[in-house]
Amino acid sequence: MGDRIVVSGTAPIWPDGSVDPDPAIQTKRCLEIIAAAIEELGSTLDDVIRTRMFITDAADSDAIGRAHGEIFGDVRPAATMVVVAALLDPRWKVEIEAEAQYG
Repeated sequence: MGDRIVVSGTAPIWPDGSVDPDPAIQTKRCLEIIAAAIEELGSTLDDVIRTRMFITDAADSDAIGRAHGEIFGDVRPAATMVVVAALLDPRWKVEIEAEAQYG
């Protein structure tokens, strides 16, 4: 939309439908899917300006935050983490949406 790429509802699902139980691995999987969507439109993770992470357990916040930081490094998008009662699939510990702006 204009100079924005908005990726929402990214869940930690592998192509075979499986979900790793580790919250850090789930975070990295969500961000892999987001990266692929953004790259398909000619942009990169360096162009991400905001992420929103919906998590089901506050105890997972450190692992999820570290995994997010590993992927984004110096990009440092505005990031929000919200604890929710549940996500659509009980195996999911995190769901992420992202917004990028074309250079």
